[in-house]
Amino acid sequence: MAGPTSRAGVVSTRDAILRATLKVVGEQGVGGLTNRRIVAAAGVSLGTLTYHFPSQTELLREAMLLFAEEETAKLAGIVEVYREQGLSLEQAATVVEHVIKQLPFGTDELAPHELYLQSARDPGLHEASAKCFAAYDELAVTILTALGLPDPERVAGPVVALIAGLQLRRLATGTDVPAAEPLMMLLHGARS
Repeated sequence: MAGPTSRAGVVSTRDAILRATLKVVGEQGVGGLTNRRIVAAAGVSLGTLTYHFPSQTELLREAMLLFAEEETAKLAGIVEVYREQGLSLEQAATVVEHVIKQLPFGTDELAPHELYLQSARDPGLHEASAKCFAAYDELAVTILTALGLPDPERVAGPVVALIAGLQLRRLATGTDVPAAEPLMMLLHGARS
């Protein structure tokens, strides 16, 4: 009986550390990420942190993958709600704009952008970043296929880049930015 309980405890501890890492990165940036801040936010000892994550690159990689996994699952849930409604491209673009507007202006939204920028500096994070964007691209392909867009694999990357850029602009300016119109421009261009 001790085996499953201790395994659950290990998973729970790792999860707490990864979530604390995302919180600290969102609040302080990667430059402000220290072991002391992580353990304080996670409620674990310094030894526990270094036992689970011997390097900062490994810690950041796993935090990035956790965020992407949860984000794509959340977005996939939203997609499922609308999939059966047979939305037009215009309606789908409006839904995307609405989803972006519902995102909070907070540290949870800043953390992934910080991690992607850190990935540009740390080649050890490239693979994790690639997995994150591949998950977003796959979700975009699913949506674009359901919308009947021809060659959705070709358009998925630019759609993901546009949405990420709009989210970054929204966070950087503190104001909502329209997403439906630029998204429609891209999608109509893809149809031509």
